[in-house]
Formats: sequence, structure tokens, C-alpha cells
Amino acid sequence: MAAHSTMHNFTTLIKRLEAATSRLEDIAQSAIDLESAAQTPPVTSSTTTPQSSTPAPSARAAVVPPPPPPAPKAPAPVKEELPEAVEEFNKFITNVVEKWVKLSEEIGGAVADQAKQVLKGYQETSRFIHLSTKAKKPDFNGADASLYQELIKPIASAIEAANNIKDSAHRHTPFFNHLSAVADSIIVLAWPTISSKPYKHVQEARDSAQFFGNKVITANKESGDAKHLEWVKSYYNIFPELITYIKDYFPEGLTWNPNGPHASEVAKTLANASSTSAPAAPAPPAGGAPPPPPPPPGPPPVLKINEQKAEPSPASGLGAVFSELNQGEAVTKGLRKVDKSEMTHKNPSLRASSVVPDGSAARGKSPAPGKKPKPESMRVKKPSKKVLEGNKWTIENYDSPDAPIEINVEMSHSILISKCTKTTIILKGKANAVTIENTTRLSLVVEDLVSTVDAVKSQNFALQVMGTIPTVLLDQIDGAQIYFSKESSSTRVFTSKSAGVNVNVIGPDHDYKELALPNQICSYYDEEKGDMVNEIVSHAG
Repeated sequence: MAAHSTMHNFTTLIKRLEAATSRLEDIAQSAIDLESAAQTPPVTSSTTTPQSSTPAPSARAAVVPPPPPPAPKAPAPVKEELPEAVEEFNKFITNVVEKWVKLSEEIGGAVADQAKQVLKGYQETSRFIHLSTKAKKPDFNGADASLYQELIKPIASAIEAANNIKDSAHRHTPFFNHLSAVADSIIVLAWPTISSKPYKHVQEARDSAQFFGNKVITANKESGDAKHLEWVKSYYNIFPELITYIKDYFPEGLTWNPNGPHASEVAKTLANASSTSAPAAPAPPAGGAPPPPPPPPGPPPVLKINEQKAEPSPASGLGAVFSELNQGEAVTKGLRKVDKSEMTHKNPSLRASSVVPDGSAARGKSPAPGKKPKPESMRVKKPSKKVLEGNKWTIENYDSPDAPIEINVEMSHSILISKCTKTTIILKGKANAVTIENTTRLSLVVEDLVSTVDAVKSQNFALQVMGTIPTVLLDQIDGAQIYFSKESSSTRVFTSKSAGVNVNVIGPDHDYKELALPNQICSYYDEEKGDMVNEIVSHAG
């Protein structure tokens, strides 16, 4: 009996110990739950589940660790600040040049293509200015001569491309004056190479643009096309804005950094910076579908031509007599009343002298006849002129000089030859363009040209090219002999209202071969094609 009682007490003690242990575990678990609840936000639910006031001993709440801190962001690359001169020139491009480029794109065609080349030239000029702010001035005439040519090559390429677009267009295209105004003044991009007062070079370029630019204004005033008028004004506005910029930053020419590294090193650094900063191509849209194609170009511009009917020429001969008689009663309107003093049957003295006084004496003096022009021998000859004004040579009024006229030219020079007779002119070096007008028996020798030789209203004109030129334009030329070198044999020749033009090229036997340009065109309507057919008339024998 005692043993049984002892066993019972021992069993009761074990149960009490287990209950106490379970209670202690519940208290510890509750403390852990409270701590985790304070660290993590509570989770709300639309439905609640009743929980037992006494959780099971084996129940354990999972402890959620706090999220890791975000990784620090990589510092953004620091963009280098541009010098003030470069920033202001870029603003000039954006606010002035690009405005004109947008108007050119509205006109379209070759005008838009040429404007893109002009914009490219100004952008290359901005890079050249940036280079000058960082680099030491190269030795242009010494060891760095070839380097300097490489540095300005992008600007020269833009100038040449703008000229080529004008040269490839026919003289009678509707926008030839637009293209010529830009081509004649595109040399303005060479202002960074001018060592003294480059703003004067810009003024001269603007004067060169006005000849054809004013033609655009005159042609579109009558038609009322404001787009072309705005285009000219916008292009003219480029020059005064550029002059203001040059006077503010480079009045005596482009300045360089005397403490900077060599120009070749800076050029490589700027080239690498521009290549790394180029924007990446946009990613294709989700699904792999390509973007829609651009809209088709609009219709070509319609030219408004004011047609005026020619006045009928007065009839002559018997036709004039019958046309007067057919007027009826109006035929007597032109007759005047004869005074009694002029009637011979009432004045015997008149019959005797057989002289009838002019009726105009009674009415007053008749109007004096028109003044006849003086003969050529009595005209006062203007003095000869050969002068360089800025970058423009003017050669005029030479008549049979004793010796050829030789001129050393540069790439920025343009030459005007006017009213010269029996004169030989030799241009040494590479010039921009040559214009010839109203000459007789003029002989011109050129080495290289950036643009064209443009001859108008001349007789017996001779041209010899020693190097290369892109284009020759002949308008109203009566007789011309053109000699091309081996390098310039592919030069394009455009003729209009011209006759007797011969081109001489070097053949396989290293001798000149004369080739005549056509003078006559045969045109007829082809019913099958529904259009006019134009054929060159060749004469054999």
C-alpha cells in the first residue's frame, strides 16, 4: 500500500512539472511573438480565424529578417562644361541656322540637301572652335601644315558638297537661284582660317549671297509666295548674327590655348569623347514588331508662272492699208483740219513756189527726235581695274593688254572678270569660283577651283584647266574652246543658248582630242509615249 501511494505521488509530481514546463514555454513564445510583431507590419485579412488562448507547445512563429539595404547607385558621369565661346556658337546654330534649315526642308529637293551640308559645316566649325580652346596653335606653315589641313578638312568638305549640289542642278531649275545664293556665300565657313578681322569676310560672303538672293525675292514678290521670301530673309539673318558673335569672341581671329597640349592629341580626345557620348540605338518594341515606316513625301511644289500674251505686231505693206480702210468712219479720226493759209487754191503764192509750209509751224514745235547713241569710237573708255576687295577679285575693262594678267589666288577668293577684250588671265593657286560676263576673246588659265567657272554673254571664249574643277557653266556663249587636263576630263559642262562650243580632252595618244557640243535639238511629239522626244541633231560630212 505504501509503495502504491509513493508511485502515485511521483506520477503527480511529473505531471505538474510538465505543466509548469509547458507554461514557461508559452510565456517565452508570447514574448517572441510580441517582438516580431513590433518589427514587422501587421498583416490584415478580411476574415479572422479564432485562435486558442492556449497555443500548442510545439507552435513556433517564424522570425522574418529585415530586408537588406539597397545597393548604392553608381555615381553619374560628370559632364564636362563647354567653354563659353563654344556654347554661344552652339546657341547660334540652334536659334539661327537650324531655323533656316527647317524652312529649306519645307521647300525640299536640292534646297533641303544643300541646307543639310551647310548645317554640317557649322557643326564642324563648332568642333574646330572647341579644339582651339584646348590646344596649342599648330605651326600652319611648318611641321603642322598637313595636320592643319586634316583639321579643317571637314569644313572644306561641307563647302565643296554645298557647291556640288548647286553645280549638279540645271540652270533652268526652279530653285537655281536658291542654290546659287547659298553656293556663292558658303565660303563664309572659312572664317576661322582668317587671321585678321574675320567678320569682314562674313560681310563679303553676305554681299555674294545677295545677287541671287534678291532674284529669289523679285521672282516671288509677284506670285505672293511668302515661304521663299521668308527663306531668303532667314538666310540673310545668319550673317549679322555671325558677325556679332565673332566681334564678341574673336574680333582679331580665332584664338588658341597657349598652355594646351598639341592639337593632334586634343583632336583624338574630342573624337573619342564624341564617339562615347553618341546615343545608343532605340530598342525594338515588345513583340518584335518593327516600327511603322515614315510617311511618304509630299507632292512637289507647283510653280506659279505669270503668263503674259504678246502684243500683236503692227501690220505692214498692203495688210496695213486694208486694216486702215476696214476701220470705217474711224479712218478719218487721224486727219487734221487744213488752215486757209495752207490752201493752194486760195493762195497763188503757194502755187508759184510749190512749197507748202508745215502745218506744225502754226501749232508749235514738233517733239525732238530721240537721241541716238554715240558711236563706239566716241565713247569714253572706263579705266582698267584689278583689285582685291576682301576675298573678291575684280578684273574689268582691260583691252588688249601688253602682257597676261597673273594673280595668286587662295581658296577663299572669288574672281569676277567683266568687259575684257583680247585679254589673257592666269590664276595661280586654288580659288573658290570664277564668274565671266560680257567679254570678247578672253583667254583664262586656271589651276584648281572649289566651285565653277560661270561664263555669261561672251564671245570667242577660251578656257584651259591645268588641275581640276567640278563644273563649267556657259550661258549665251558664241564660240568657246575648252581644254581639260587629264585630271579634269570628267568635268561637267552645262550650256544654254550657246553655239560653237568645243571641248578638248587628252586622248590615249596623250594629245588633245576636240569634241563639239551639240547646237541643235530636234523635238517632236511621240503618240505612243505621250510625251515630247528631244534628239540631238548631228551633221555628217
